[in-house]
Amino acid sequence: MPELTPSTREAARRIGITETALRKAASAGRIVREPDGRWDIDKTRRRLVETADPTRSPLGGSANADGTPFARLKVAQLALKVEAQRLALDESKRRLVDVAEADATIDEVAGAMRDALLNWPARVAGVIAAELGVDPHLLQTILQSHITELLTEEADCFDPQSLTDRSAR
Repeated sequence: MPELTPSTREAARRIGITETALRKAASAGRIVREPDGRWDIDKTRRRLVETADPTRSPLGGSANADGTPFARLKVAQLALKVEAQRLALDESKRRLVDVAEADATIDEVAGAMRDALLNWPARVAGVIAAELGVDPHLLQTILQSHITELLTEEADCFDPQSLTDRSAR
């Protein structure tokens, strides 16, 4: 049979806390009265222990304080705070890069490399043709076709669909 009392003062005395502490816990929603308006002492004590801050409450200092929902919440909150501080430090040390900025830089570098490769046959075809004793125009056409083929193959490797297929393997 549960131990019930209608008095807040009596419930606080039986639990071992002040009436003010009991009222604050009730107003914070940590504990509630029974539907008939009385306090169930055991149930209230259990809820107070589960939700108590172990560093502030005489009820929170129990042996299993680390397993209470409040203690787990405090640990999770601390972990989030540490992660936020680590990210802020990484950002201040310029270890983090904006994705849009990185994509733009990669596109710019890749475009410059593609343009350099596409212009290369026109620059060197005459020199190579002279060394080999072949028609410079024919050599330039052959080099351009091979470079265009190479760039097309490599572009297919970096197609978003093929990247997705590779990561699924």
